[in-house]
Amino acid sequence: MKHYLITLSAIVLISLSYSCKEKTVKTVEEKSTNTLNFLKTKGTKFVDDNGKELILKGTNLGNWLVPEGYMFKMEQVNAPRKIDELLYELVGPDSLQVFWKGFLNNYVTHDDIKYLKSIGVNHLRLPFHYKMFTDDLYMGERNSGFKYFDRLIDWCRQEQLYVLLDMHCAPGGQTGDNIDDSYGYPYLFKSKSSQDLMTKIWVDIAKRYKDEPVIIGYDLVNEPVAHYFNDELDYFNRQLFLLYNRIIKEIRDVDAVHTIFLNGSNWSGNFDVFEELVDENVVYEFHKYWFEVNQEAIQFYLDFRDKHQVPIYIGETGENTDEWVNDF
Repeated sequence: MKHYLITLSAIVLISLSYSCKEKTVKTVEEKSTNTLNFLKTKGTKFVDDNGKELILKGTNLGNWLVPEGYMFKMEQVNAPRKIDELLYELVGPDSLQVFWKGFLNNYVTHDDIKYLKSIGVNHLRLPFHYKMFTDDLYMGERNSGFKYFDRLIDWCRQEQLYVLLDMHCAPGGQTGDNIDDSYGYPYLFKSKSSQDLMTKIWVDIAKRYKDEPVIIGYDLVNEPVAHYFNDELDYFNRQLFLLYNRIIKEIRDVDAVHTIFLNGSNWSGNFDVFEELVDENVVYEFHKYWFEVNQEAIQFYLDFRDKHQVPIYIGETGENTDEWVNDF
């Protein structure tokens, strides 16, 4: 009870703060000049239109468009819908609306993008929830995805940073855990309607950004299939492979340029899902936490890279000590 009272006080103070003095965000800004080139794969490398290699260095804009419990310092309330429900119970619908509006407009700002550029970042991975492209109420808004995408893209254009779009929460749930805002099972792979919606969203995104070089690529789905479901892993890997093929094909009908990023299964670490290489312009992505900083820890992925002559990408890591980060 004491914890909830403290949380309630914090939310009320935040809501009042945003109500009285909210930072203004331009909804339409003059498009700045872009000097970034489209990127594509070439063997194991990522190169621009001039053939110059780019080694990706960046971070995830986590907790902005996909609230996460551990970043909110909550424990069991660990998924976006649960966080929204808790805050609704604490402050009611009107104050919650004010809170989400202020949160979305202030959690990530242009100043943050400038700072990230200043420390050597050359791209940002943007996790997003599929509901931002539906009529579902999500973080106080409906169909708000392109509004926030365009805002970030314009900031990154000004700072000459690339953006990787990452569907962190897919229809039906791809992981079966809190991170995908699902109901405890990766129903995406057994639901045609969910797969249809996911494909439609990606095609709509590709149509909008097919001529946008700030977009480095499309990260189709984050960390599919948790290890809890390894007794069905062969089935899930097959379904994931088929879904990847379908989405890539439909994206290519409208966008033949942008790179596709594909996660392995089992929190992105299992590459058995890649039965064959289905497109030339693909980066193969793994995530890895809590490991010794040495080549042996990632040798499997290096071997995959060298065997198939394709680029690999570690899309998430960290959550460790300052010493570990320095070694990394």
